Amino acid sequence: MAGFRTARRVLAGGAVLAAAGWALRRVPAELGLRPLGSGPVRAGRMRRSPQFRDGVFFNRMPEPVTLMTAPPVGAIAGLLRNKELRRPPGPVPVLAPPSGEPAAGGLRATWYGHASTLVEIEGRRVLLDPVWSRRPSPSQLVGPKRHHPVPVPIGGLPQVDAVVISHDHYDHLDMATVRALTHTQKAPFLVPLGIGAHLELWGVPAYRIIELDWDEEAEVAGLRFTATAARHFSGRSFTRNDTLWGSWVVAGAARRVFYAGDSGYFQGYRGIGAAHGPFDLTIMPIGAYSPSWPDIHMTPEEAVTATVDLGGRLMLPVHWATFTLAPHPWAEPVDRLWHEAKARDVPFVVPRPGEAVDTADLPAVDTWWEMLGPARTVGG
Repeated sequence: MAGFRTARRVLAGGAVLAAAGWALRRVPAELGLRPLGSGPVRAGRMRRSPQFRDGVFFNRMPEPVTLMTAPPVGAIAGLLRNKELRRPPGPVPVLAPPSGEPAAGGLRATWYGHASTLVEIEGRRVLLDPVWSRRPSPSQLVGPKRHHPVPVPIGGLPQVDAVVISHDHYDHLDMATVRALTHTQKAPFLVPLGIGAHLELWGVPAYRIIELDWDEEAEVAGLRFTATAARHFSGRSFTRNDTLWGSWVVAGAARRVFYAGDSGYFQGYRGIGAAHGPFDLTIMPIGAYSPSWPDIHMTPEEAVTATVDLGGRLMLPVHWATFTLAPHPWAEPVDRLWHEAKARDVPFVVPRPGEAVDTADLPAVDTWWEMLGPARTVGG
């Protein structure tokens, strides 16, 4: 019997090691490709960018930008304290997204969780920062896990007209999702400079990749896409800023949408609003902020200010609820947004994952996140 148990443990251990090896084999591809070495055309465009200097991209704006004020070890330690506060107290309600064709002249947005959002604008569909994996990580063995399932399997998505990526961090650019969309969709990928190297490595045909610098634009399916500034950084490994990051303007004949991607607050939102606004919808990140990195992620209050600067008529908060990426409590971002937007009379919506928001028929905003269970407190 003892020999049998030993053999069983050996077999179980071997199975675990085999599974780990299978998962880790994808890590080199997950890291992506250094864009400067991916071809002279891409490298030449990068070197000519006003955002490129000394071999890397940088934040070309008056305000200084500090990526992190605390050592990484300290930041990680903060995530390990009071972990129960940083997950929902009950199951997050997930709704089935609506079906049917988008209204020819309307504007509807469906939030799938984190930053992944489907925008249906004037009869066209635009998919923003799609991430369908369980973990936003180079390996599905480690990293923060989803707090709720994706509302629709990736194969169940409708055909879209464009896929838009804000930057190459794992919670915004997911290799498995990109590979799936390459096979299930026909739409082009619009990305900031350099990110096309990652996509090509993952099997996206070059003709489906449109790389833009800040203030450059492209027309796809009758919509105008403009890459605009953001106050952030990039990198899928220990090397930073070898691809560009950004925000996006999506403009139809009459409707306009702004997607901030990841960004700290900066005065440039006023200029973007003046040049491209006002916006019928602003899609703004409100979570994953910390005093340790105040310049690269907005607080909920700063997201409201940015919406005002942009001339936003309605704000859709994203970048919260799905993954734990910062030390703040799970629902704190939306609680702070609620109070700030109400105090400043800024219209906003807080949909459940999978819930569609039609700007012509807005749902009543309720505090659904408070209904998941009793709020947790430190030591409670």
